[in-house]
Amino acid sequence: MHNTYKSFALLALLILSTTNCQKDFLDRRPPGELTFEEFFKTEAQAIEATNAVYEQYRTFDICALPFIACTDVLSDDADKGSTANDAPLMSDLDNFTMDATNPFIFPVYRGHYRTIARANVAIENIPKIEMDATLRDRLVGECKTMRAYSYFLLVQWFGDLVLVTKTLQGSEYYDQSRQPREVIYTQIETDLKEAIAVLPEKDGYAVADKGRITKSAAKGLLAKLYMLKKDWANAEIQCMDIINSGKYSLLPRYSDNFLQIGENGAESIFEIQTVALPTQQAAGPGASPYNMVQGVRGTPNLGWGFNRPSDNLVMSYENGDPRREATVIYVGEILPDGSTQVMDNPDIVNERYNQKAWVPAHPGLQDNGPGNIRVLRYSDILLLAAEAKNELGKSSEALPLLNQVRKRARGTNGFILPDVTITDQSMLREKIYKERRVELAMENHRWFDLLRWGRASQTMKAVGKPFVEGKHEVLPIPQTEVDLTGGKVGQNAGY
Repeated sequence: MHNTYKSFALLALLILSTTNCQKDFLDRRPPGELTFEEFFKTEAQAIEATNAVYEQYRTFDICALPFIACTDVLSDDADKGSTANDAPLMSDLDNFTMDATNPFIFPVYRGHYRTIARANVAIENIPKIEMDATLRDRLVGECKTMRAYSYFLLVQWFGDLVLVTKTLQGSEYYDQSRQPREVIYTQIETDLKEAIAVLPEKDGYAVADKGRITKSAAKGLLAKLYMLKKDWANAEIQCMDIINSGKYSLLPRYSDNFLQIGENGAESIFEIQTVALPTQQAAGPGASPYNMVQGVRGTPNLGWGFNRPSDNLVMSYENGDPRREATVIYVGEILPDGSTQVMDNPDIVNERYNQKAWVPAHPGLQDNGPGNIRVLRYSDILLLAAEAKNELGKSSEALPLLNQVRKRARGTNGFILPDVTITDQSMLREKIYKERRVELAMENHRWFDLLRWGRASQTMKAVGKPFVEGKHEVLPIPQTEVDLTGGKVGQNAGY
């Protein structure tokens, strides 16, 4: 844990520059370099420290191969993709043969604890700055939301966690132990509630701040926490607050959500902002590798070809559902911008690609990815609200929410995706579960849904994966973390 957390805590400040290899480098600092003591003095530095937390979500650890391996590829939505001999250890997650040394598990653990480290530094020090109180509280609220989001992902992946909410000192790095997941839930809830109290809605931000975390984003994450805890009543409250705010709506065309036209649009509640700068030839500071690792591999050469939509996912759509076409790129298909046709790559078996991660031509190379990473959409909230209401015995209130999503998907075609009319709780539950899958496919939600529904085992076994109950519901704690703490950070059962 110390190796993950300590090494990157100071990077959160964005204040350390490369030192000269001069003899007296311990006594002199290069011109322009700030020390820790000199930072956190101005409003601009408070903003920089907060931006440093956001920046983590564009790193390879958090949004590239490790992330898709530990979300879509774990689920029945996707297979590894690419060629058989490319990143073969990712197949161990696809096939549930991974162990605690798997190189795609450690990065998500490390990446999110780095994010938490940066958030902790900012949360501790921004309140000490003499600055506008409203801005100060908002920045802290943004950081608390990001800390909560990282813990929310980690607790679903690993179960009990080391809980760090301050900057650790000295031997504290070695003294950490895992806390029960209920303790982590409490911390997430506290952070999100405190953030909700101070964050503005999206129309409360200046144009230059578009994409920053809003009150509704924090409420949406809190609703997801309550759904995980099966606290249907509180989940319903958070979802309905967002719905009744009138600040969000479904885009007329489902596919627009994943194109540039839909970024930060009416349906967007929380997305990670990215940009490919026109003068940038390699990966720029605002870009991400998310698009690259899932891009078409071959002709056209758009990326690495990982995260292949599975046969099971393709077959799960109702006849004529336009969402399948908006989710999957097939061989022979013309790309969304009409630029070219996808040619067969003989080195890839049953090739398909995640269309939701596709981006048009952009400056720089593939790793200069400009596509915003969608974290929370309004349709997700509508379906969570429908699910919560159904579990509370309010099926008649759940139906209109479910049918809003289906109506948008069918568009003007009255022959597909008819409204759901059943009110039996058990039968409606199945309809909602199915709708969540096809609406949110390849958006990294499916694995977490299966876990909270208690259906990971039966679903994985149904598609032929050797899932072991009591083991594979969580990932192994990276072995390096167990070793560095002398076993104080213990391993999950079965690994």
